[in-house]
Amino acid sequence: MKIAIFGSCVSRDTCEFIPNSHVIVYVARQSVTALERPHRKREVDLSVLSSEFQKRMVASDLAGSGAKRIVEKAEELDLVLVDLVDERRGYWLFPDGTTVTNSIEAEVCGIRELATRTGARLVEFGTDEHYIQWVRGVNSLFAALETAGLTDRTVFLDIEWAGALEGTEHAHGDIASRWGRRLRRTKRGARDATRSLINGASASDSWARLWNVKATEAEQFAERAEQANKLYVRYRKVVHSLAPRAVCRSSHELRIGRDHRWGPEPFHFRDQDYISVVDELIVQVGKLER
Repeated sequence: MKIAIFGSCVSRDTCEFIPNSHVIVYVARQSVTALERPHRKREVDLSVLSSEFQKRMVASDLAGSGAKRIVEKAEELDLVLVDLVDERRGYWLFPDGTTVTNSIEAEVCGIRELATRTGARLVEFGTDEHYIQWVRGVNSLFAALETAGLTDRTVFLDIEWAGALEGTEHAHGDIASRWGRRLRRTKRGARDATRSLINGASASDSWARLWNVKATEAEQFAERAEQANKLYVRYRKVVHSLAPRAVCRSSHELRIGRDHRWGPEPFHFRDQDYISVVDELIVQVGKLER
């Protein structure tokens, strides 16, 4: 099966579990906002990137060529996967109206310094300004797919961020659960403050320890996932209106893979999660073939 991806590691890692799959186009580190008004400037130094893959991704973003790269392979493709994780860092808006995706790779290339120097500003994911521009971009993407006859071969991987590590319980987002997490953090702060007083710290230092308690890794994952999943809601609805098929997973169904090869993150899952997604994806592909 020959596959194109417009998205992130969520789609790419899923493909690792699809039998006889071959990803022939991978558009990563690129917001759909780049399709509308790409920056196209040459001030970005790609030579500082360590891999050819990273260079291709940033160059594609600067050229706004993600949709074109997929369309060029339309006759070969069996499946196009779309996911939204790479939207999470927002985009840089330059004074001339052009944009650059705020990827980690673009930052390594000095995009933040270039933005400061030229008067560009960061448009953060989830804001109304980002959403409005993103809607234009995602409509451009699906218009290109439709023109190339690829819409019916496109599946949206609507996979929420996982809020808990594998082997642990899902962190609920209700008020009682949030207050429970805050209470546990306060108790840790109280213990830390008490120990610091016993060890001779000043009252002001101990007071600071009481209220400046670092969240545990589990708490950070839960809070990041909860916030991101809320921000993604209206974006997901738009893609569902454009894509004929989707595979959906809610946060409570997923867990963060402890041994994921790229490290634990809310969008890096357990093997069994990918296998579950692939099982449903194969059903969707079967519908394409009938």
